[in-house]
Amino acid sequence: MGMLALRRLMAAQRDRRRLRKAQARNGVITSMAKRKGAFLQGDDTSQGGKRLRYSEPYLTEDIWRHIHSLMPLRDAARAACISQAFLRSWRRYPNLILTAGTLGLELRKNWKVHMARYFDRVDHILKNHSGIGIEEITLSLPPEYSFPCSLLSGRSLQHLELVNCAFRPVAGLGCSRNLTKLHLHSVLITDDELACLLSESFALKHLDLSDCREMVYLKIPCSLEQLSYLDVSSCRLQMIESKAPNLSSLSYSGNLVELSLGQSSQVKTLDIEFYDKANFLCYVITKLQNIVPNLESLTIHSDVERINTPMVDAKFLHLNYLEIYFDGLDGDDEAFPLEYDYLSLVSVLDASPVLDTFILSVQQGGMKHDLVSGDTTTILRTMPGHKHERLKEVMIIGFCSATSMVELTCHILENATSLETITLDIVCDVDDLEDVGRCCTTTLRKTGSCYPLRREMILEAHRGVMAIERYIRRKVPSNVELIVREPCTWCHDLERLDALEKENGHIIPHLILSLRTFHYC
Repeated sequence: MGMLALRRLMAAQRDRRRLRKAQARNGVITSMAKRKGAFLQGDDTSQGGKRLRYSEPYLTEDIWRHIHSLMPLRDAARAACISQAFLRSWRRYPNLILTAGTLGLELRKNWKVHMARYFDRVDHILKNHSGIGIEEITLSLPPEYSFPCSLLSGRSLQHLELVNCAFRPVAGLGCSRNLTKLHLHSVLITDDELACLLSESFALKHLDLSDCREMVYLKIPCSLEQLSYLDVSSCRLQMIESKAPNLSSLSYSGNLVELSLGQSSQVKTLDIEFYDKANFLCYVITKLQNIVPNLESLTIHSDVERINTPMVDAKFLHLNYLEIYFDGLDGDDEAFPLEYDYLSLVSVLDASPVLDTFILSVQQGGMKHDLVSGDTTTILRTMPGHKHERLKEVMIIGFCSATSMVELTCHILENATSLETITLDIVCDVDDLEDVGRCCTTTLRKTGSCYPLRREMILEAHRGVMAIERYIRRKVPSNVELIVREPCTWCHDLERLDALEKENGHIIPHLILSLRTFHYC
């Protein structure tokens, strides 16, 4: 409902009220049926044999409150300023999203000078809400603002999201008994303060902490029986200890921490990255089985991997989904050295006997590797006796012409007896996982263009295509679908890039490759 139409509606109501008062003073109206809770009333009265009809629909207060709740916050607040009825529903407005945008701060010049006044406005809004029916509060203000925890006492709040502010909860507030989702981003809060809040959050199901720099030790009590999802990123933690009995999904990215999830951990989904841990994949395969014995889905990010992945006896007995991301930074030649052996990833497959889906993503920028021979006379290594009987789907993103990567792919084709689909994406386009193809072959891409590549990466992509044609395609069983996602014939075309460079006065010599273009997507 637009503000103009709402103002007209409120004006019509005022006119009708004035008319009724005038008629009552003249003794014309002797009675009027009053409908409890109606925002608009339809009534017929008579005056001198004439009937006055009001055709506006009758709606209950609950319906009008629902309409009010669907308005954007600023429009809802404005409506409350021009209607007593909407003022009552405003005090029960379910989702308070208080940001610089919704408060109009970003439209005012030098608003930081008057920051305290705007903070008072936030406090005023919170104080004037009854708390009954308030389901969600999202607050994103400058870090100078300290969230008034006392205002939450006795509320029915279910979702609290705080960004860039201080949050200092103390024990006994009783503000979080109905809280099911808590998201703190760049919030100043200590270990003890968070512990006070969690100790009363018996209904909490989802906890999301990011960039909370005052916390060192995250301790989750066993009283959080409903907690199923924990996401921690970019905090300066040294340890995460969880006794929540039903925690099933954990996502962590940050510095190396000690994980303590209990001997009977029920965590089934884990997405993990340690920023400062070299050879992280090796750490995971040798240490993680005892920490998360019931794991079913695992996503690993490794920035620095200098040693090959070892064979281990311990098994991920329930793991059916595995993603490995080698996120070597562009230009970091030391992250993945020339001798890194992709074939050693067979040890990860061996450690996952019921694995169904395997995804490997390799960021090739800055990585060195030995090139597979340009002819078919090269003898590729094999690893007999390593069978992967449950593996059905494999995707390699950033497939390259490294000999060991070609060997890994051939090994999977020869030893994954249940394999149904294998996808080889020559370009490491992680954002394109849902769109099979490039902008030259599909209209599904949201960006309208393909992942940008430097010249040497385009050359490597063409070498990857040749490696597939010479070594891999002939080994694909008839019952397995091979999907090759090649460089885009438009965005990754070397001749077109040369033409653009010549137009700009730059001529860079490059290797001209004679290739056929295949599209198997």
